[in-house]
Amino acid sequence: MITGELKNKVDKIWTIFWTGGITNPLSVIEQFTYLLFIKGMDDRQNDLERNAELLGIELKEIFGEKQQHLRWKNFKQKNAIEMFDVVSKEVFPFIKTMHGDKDSAFSRYMEDAIFLIPTAQMLEKIVTNVDILQLADRDAKGDLYEYLLSKVSTAGTNGQFRTPRHIIKLMVELMKPTPTDCIIDPAAGTAGFLVTAGEYLERNHQNLFHEEHLREHYNTEMFTGFDMDSTMLRIGAMNMMLHGVENPRILYKDSLSEQNKDKEKYSLCLANPPFKGSLDYESVSADLLKITKTKKTEILFITLMLRMLKKGGRCATIVPDGVLFGSSNAQKALRKEIVENHQLQAVISMPSGVFKPYAGVSTAFIVFTKTGAGGTDKVWFYDMQADGYSLDDKRQKIDADDIPDIIKRFHNMGNEAKRKRTESSFMVPKAEIVENEYDLSINRYKEIVYDEIVYEEPEKIIADIKELEERIVKGIDELEGLI
Repeated sequence: MITGELKNKVDKIWTIFWTGGITNPLSVIEQFTYLLFIKGMDDRQNDLERNAELLGIELKEIFGEKQQHLRWKNFKQKNAIEMFDVVSKEVFPFIKTMHGDKDSAFSRYMEDAIFLIPTAQMLEKIVTNVDILQLADRDAKGDLYEYLLSKVSTAGTNGQFRTPRHIIKLMVELMKPTPTDCIIDPAAGTAGFLVTAGEYLERNHQNLFHEEHLREHYNTEMFTGFDMDSTMLRIGAMNMMLHGVENPRILYKDSLSEQNKDKEKYSLCLANPPFKGSLDYESVSADLLKITKTKKTEILFITLMLRMLKKGGRCATIVPDGVLFGSSNAQKALRKEIVENHQLQAVISMPSGVFKPYAGVSTAFIVFTKTGAGGTDKVWFYDMQADGYSLDDKRQKIDADDIPDIIKRFHNMGNEAKRKRTESSFMVPKAEIVENEYDLSINRYKEIVYDEIVYEEPEKIIADIKELEERIVKGIDELEGLI
């Protein structure tokens, strides 16, 4: 979560955009992102040059010999008028066409990108302030995106909310992406899940970048994201490229429609699909309605994930609480499908403040594996009470944080069978879940221990009240005597 000095600096840049006439929040985010991308390309070139020198490998250049004046570190030294000419007439066209493949996600969504900063003085102020942002740490960059998106005060028409970065990291840590995975987010937005999965692989699988076939897979086929907002797609494509993925598959696609033909194609799904949206039956792919005939997007998206995953594919997805215990036929059918025909491994309940300030909706995320032949034996439940931030609209950093404990317990399931249902996590056998009509709400199974409170006898309480009353009357009499 972005706080303190960095937050103040970002707010200052936002104010420069606002007072300069760019008042649409998404336009501000888009223009801000272009400049972060331009600066990021220069930072990446610096890293490539450093690695080439240290490791003695061939330098892979982003900026050629004749394009050095387009680098951030060079044009930022110019006066306002020269800087504006270089950025608007050369740098911006360069980033729009820098990816040679016209069919790439980046080229597709940068094609209609517009540079909106109207004056040289405004650009100079923004460049000067962006230059002093401390964004070397990737968490800081992710937090910055999250904060910028929080400026968009309303959710989309289908109820999509931006997923807090630490929740994304938790889900990725539980799923442990591998170098051979094909990862899908069918509601990708700014590609937060895909970027975080890439960061996990960089930290934990260094061989990924030393073996040519794995590196090629990472750069072209590993990451796929769908969305229907062209601005989000553009930001997502830039976000992925800034994190080292050369040609991510960030596609304009209505995931739930007949347009999406993907079936048994991916080995890992990470997502926070839209909540509370509804669609016309006619616009939904027919095979999704076979399992659950519904207009609710949160149910249809999980059905879609089952279709898109290969056998053995894993999924971690956020769901509203209603999916876990709702009594509609569609909700029951979905839960039965996952429990009976696949392997449901975990249900992690999250506190209702996780999505503030966007919304106070109660959510959980479920972890399952597509098998097509069952496999659910016991389901692990965890009752998250704290995520490291206050659960009010301010979402300030606090000490209480269950996330490290969730990760530790999830990866040591052998110890969980012994836990009592009064603890924060426990196992529930499949038979009990079936008996409860596939109810997956943690409150259905968690046992609460109430402390017994022993009160004094009524006669003693009345006597104490009378004694207190006599003391009050005596005190009043003493006060009247002093007047």
